[in-house]
Order: sequence, then structure tokens, then C-alpha cells
Amino acid sequence: MQRSRPLTLLGRQLLQTSNARVFSRSLTSLSLCDEEHRTPGKKLYETHVPISNIERTVLTAASAVTALNDPLRGDMVATLGETTGRIFLARMRDQMLESSVGRRILRERPIINTRTIDFDKLKRTCAPGTFGQVYTSWLEEQGVTPDTRCDVKFVDDEELAYVMKRYREIHDFFHTLTALGVTVEEEIALKWFEWAQTGLPMTMLASVFGPLRMNWSERRRLYTDYVPWALQCGASCTPLMNVYFEDHFHTPLDEFRKQLGVTLPPYHSFHNP
Repeated sequence: MQRSRPLTLLGRQLLQTSNARVFSRSLTSLSLCDEEHRTPGKKLYETHVPISNIERTVLTAASAVTALNDPLRGDMVATLGETTGRIFLARMRDQMLESSVGRRILRERPIINTRTIDFDKLKRTCAPGTFGQVYTSWLEEQGVTPDTRCDVKFVDDEELAYVMKRYREIHDFFHTLTALGVTVEEEIALKWFEWAQTGLPMTMLASVFGPLRMNWSERRRLYTDYVPWALQCGASCTPLMNVYFEDHFHTPLDEFRKQLGVTLPPYHSFHNP
């Protein structure tokens, strides 16, 4: 009889999720599969975790169950996005290639974190009401940082992995443009906006199932006010993956919104100073 192999990195990750016990038997059976079904591809980028098709199926199922149980569970929603979003990532990449700015982003591959952007300098040099000033103020007020975004691991294409990485890293810029905070209600409203922009399945999941965690009055406000705004604005404004946000830190935010065609939602948490 073939001896069981140790659990892979994927197996250990799944066992750390709240619903992983449901899939532990599947993971055990995976260790008994033929080598040709288990051998993953080569590592394509620094954070890449190559997995087999069977492992991808199990990971997709596990992340979907966890994300359905908690649509705001960022790590599992992110994993589900990587395992199910290849077609939509390719469309986003193709859309970027149609734009001169999008092509520049794909060529230069800017990264957004506290090591690549001098936030202290932004605070000193950005005038009140500029995109950069409102962005840095929002980060401080909400107690968030661009360093907390999950690494891309399971996208089996180096360029599409960067597209996913860029999408995650500009999420806080979406908050700044739309003036939406980080309450459950506002995050779900922003997911509807992102769904209209990208079509990614994970944004659809959060948009549809996230409201189940809200009370009746919040759901009513979401579907009456936020969702119509999110679908209209997300579909009509400039594709934000084609925006080199780092070039606009000193642009007045109101002017930047007009350039992009972004209108404010009926309710929002913060205002320009």
C-alpha cells in the first residue's frame, strides 16, 4: 500500500480555517492520489504557491464555505478570488492593455505599501483637500495600513497575479474616492461598486451574501440607496485599474473625482477637510 505523504502547505493552511474540519478527509485522500495528479507547476513569482487541480478544487470549496459563512472574512474571500477569478483577471488585464496608463502600470508594476510610499512626506506636502491628504487622513482615522493586504498565492500566471495584487492595493483609494468608511454597510456598498468595475466573483459573493449580516433597516438603505449608486457609478466611471493613483496625490480630490466620473453615494462617513 502507498504510504501517506505529509500534508502540503495548502493542507496546513486549510486546517487553520474555521471550516477546515469539513475538508480534512478530502485533504487526507489527496495524499493518496497518483503523483501525476499531485505534482504542481513551477513557482512563477515570489509569493506563488503552485497547487494541483485537485488541490485547487478543495481550496476553492473550503474558501467558498468559509466566505459564505462570513463574507467579510478577507483572507478566504481573497483566496476564493484567486482560485475562481482567472477569466475576469484576464479581462481586467486586457482592459489595462487598451489604455496607455494601464500599459504603463503593467510595465512599471508600482507597489503600494509603507516601504514604497513615503507617507510622512505625503502628510507634509499634500495640501488640504488633495487626494493624498484625504487618503492619508482616512488611513489614520480608520486605523488601517496598506501593509495588511494578503499576498497573491494561487494565481498561476505571473502577470495576472500582479493584476490581482494591484486591485487589492488600490482598494483604499476606492474608499477615498467614494468617501465610504469601513462599516459593514459601507464595505458591502463598496463591493457592489467593485463588482460593477471588475466582475470578480469574490466581489459578487460579498455583495450578495454580506447583507445577510445586516439588520433590516441597514439592508433597506443598502438596496434603496447604495446599490443603485454603486452599479451606476461603478459602470460609468473610468476603469480604476487604469488610473496611476500615485501620480495624483497632489490633485484636489473634488477635481480628481470629476476627472474619473466618480460621484458620491447618498450616505458616506467622511468629508473633505
